[in-house]
Amino acid sequence: MGGRALVGDPQAVTARSAEEVDAREVGLRRRDVAAIWEAVEGYYRTGLQPALALCVRHRGQVILDRAIGYARGGGPGDQGIERVLATPQTLFNLFSASKSITSMLIHLLVERGQVDLDAPVSRYIPGFERRGKGGITMRHVMAHRAGIPKTPTAHVDPELLSRPERIVELMLDSRPETAPGQRLAYTAVNGGFLMAEVVRQVTGQDVRSFLRQEIVEPLGFDALNYGVGPERVGEVARESVTGPPPAFPFDNLLRRSLGIGLQEAVDLSNDPRFITGIVPAGNVYATANEACRFFELLLRGGMLDGVRVFAPETVRGAVAPQNSWELDRTIGLPIRYGLGFMLGGQTMGFYGRGSAQAFGHLGFTNVLAYADPERDISVALMNNGKPLVTPELLLWLNITYTIAQRIPRVRGRIIQP
Repeated sequence: MGGRALVGDPQAVTARSAEEVDAREVGLRRRDVAAIWEAVEGYYRTGLQPALALCVRHRGQVILDRAIGYARGGGPGDQGIERVLATPQTLFNLFSASKSITSMLIHLLVERGQVDLDAPVSRYIPGFERRGKGGITMRHVMAHRAGIPKTPTAHVDPELLSRPERIVELMLDSRPETAPGQRLAYTAVNGGFLMAEVVRQVTGQDVRSFLRQEIVEPLGFDALNYGVGPERVGEVARESVTGPPPAFPFDNLLRRSLGIGLQEAVDLSNDPRFITGIVPAGNVYATANEACRFFELLLRGGMLDGVRVFAPETVRGAVAPQNSWELDRTIGLPIRYGLGFMLGGQTMGFYGRGSAQAFGHLGFTNVLAYADPERDISVALMNNGKPLVTPELLLWLNITYTIAQRIPRVRGRIIQP
């Protein structure tokens, strides 16, 4: 398990989109954009990622939309698999960054008066109050304070993905570990299934159909949704375990949050049943450009290309802080959360220094999608390598820190969603 991915010559294994504009059109220097891509190349050279794709929008324009490496056949366990270069059209899994998309569907129902975040979940999912869960609200679920952080192994069984009613039954019978609101503990999988069931109960549609109707079709997205059709499985980047074997306590942390180990999680993510199924907190597939465009929609206050999806106050409520730098008992790090979002910070965070207004989400393990209103940017950093903790991950952080350093705050004008 683990190891290094095939590292090709960066120039030979890089593809860029024709959508990129000259940096000078949006007030940047070409060397600023070059420095950002050099940070991507630096991380790629570690061999922790068979492929990386980065899309960055600034002032509404695409300044970077590139992919580097191998979508398939480049991982340490990919012997015998045909090598396929990644391109800006390659589909990547957002993994836990899918939560931001699913959460916005709930926020849309709140906007329409169909869901109350402070009402018990049992108002929308009859029977959920069983086994001590009656006090859990949707706000608790979306702010990771529901007291149900552990993922039962059954929830990640690919056979169950075609039987959502059975997943709901398992949730109804589950017991909370702590009282609602008591502790901050990241919920990796459970919360997504709860949100999806609320969508189904309230609208009569499954979460995939509702996303398609409300966002994908109005905005003309191509792939962004839960899973892909069987005919598009070949467009999806193949996942690989990379880096050193996970050691204590990180191996236990992963099992606690996902219910399975690292290799099992990667094997599951490559299973066609997972790729074509619906995992509301873990399998939205998109190109880096599409993931970036979704956060551009939020950055613009819920309207993009003349299409209004969310009211501005809906977006503001979604990204409003729900806690300060409190220790997350699952992840083991201090994290600020919104309602479906991980928030940035002034001195630390996933989105670079001086990014206190940034909002987005991390995905298993180095996927990242976010927007930073102060810099007028939306960003999606996609990949298909799954390392856990290694010092070389500082080069991953260096990408967002370089973005924050090279793209200055918008002087005299802070964009508010």
